[in-house]
Amino acid sequence: MPVQYSGIIDEHQSVRSGLGVFDISHMGQFFAEGPGALAWLNDLLANNAARLAVGECQYTFLLNDAGGVIDDLIVYRIGEERYLLVVNAAKVDEDFAWMQSHLPAGVTFQNRSADFAGMAVQGPRSAQLFDTFFQGKYSRPARNEILSPTIDGETYYVARTGYTGEDGFEVFCPVDRAVKAWNDILRKGAEFGIKPCGLGARDTLRLEMCYPLNGSDLSPETTPIEAGLSIFVDLQKPRFIGRDALLRQKQEGVKRRLVPFKMTDASPPPRSHYAVFKGDQRIAETTSGTLSPTLKIGIGMAYIPTEFARINEQIDIEIRGKRFPAVIEKKPLHRAGTAGA
Repeated sequence: MPVQYSGIIDEHQSVRSGLGVFDISHMGQFFAEGPGALAWLNDLLANNAARLAVGECQYTFLLNDAGGVIDDLIVYRIGEERYLLVVNAAKVDEDFAWMQSHLPAGVTFQNRSADFAGMAVQGPRSAQLFDTFFQGKYSRPARNEILSPTIDGETYYVARTGYTGEDGFEVFCPVDRAVKAWNDILRKGAEFGIKPCGLGARDTLRLEMCYPLNGSDLSPETTPIEAGLSIFVDLQKPRFIGRDALLRQKQEGVKRRLVPFKMTDASPPPRSHYAVFKGDQRIAETTSGTLSPTLKIGIGMAYIPTEFARINEQIDIEIRGKRFPAVIEKKPLHRAGTAGA
């Protein structure tokens, strides 16, 4: 995925107000199948895959023994005993090795990342494009549902998921169909003003929604509870890797929390690894930062000590050797569907 096509702000605004498409072929696709697949996944993943009906999906985590995040991913139940897992590009090899090292008998587990391409169609007009694209042959899946249509004899996976906060679909197709699928989406989306979008807009869109980025906001040294994502962790399950550590953390309380902030005045855009101050005390460093095209001011996230991690708390961000005022905000920083309102 390039950083930009027509420009980060132009692409960002296209997704917020109309329609954009991202090439997400770098994402990884694993398939797990067999009578023991569900039990195995539930022993590895923090969320509860047993809650999934066929055709549903959920956001979840692959954790280490200390409860740290190896990866955040989406698991889709695509059959009675068959699951698709979409993982982050930089974590494909590590995730597969970790999961395979815990693989029991009775489960077939495959890394088919090289066999699939992916496209994310995002924006308030995405449902219209879906209807146009399939011409009524398929009903739109609901949010967090997945279809497996057959197109020209090949199985595609179309999920109503995304990383922008807007309505949208993520489409995974055989890799030899990638160019055709991309061009078909752009051609049929032309009447809705679709634009190809790059990595820059993907980052500004997800940051406005306070969606974490693995490797920046999530890491093996941070837990879902510290990141404010405990809703995607089921501590009622009797076991999963990292459960004991998270249970202790939940009971004892966390010492830091991942919170969003917004600059209060004009400033250079914040980036990751910038120092965060409370008064004269350096208390943290930023994990992500950017200039918000919607809010037209700098925004970011940081793990702040719990005593300061309060909404409306005043902090300072050191940018290029100078401190600029910021305030801790409530998630999300932007509410999807309100662009241009």
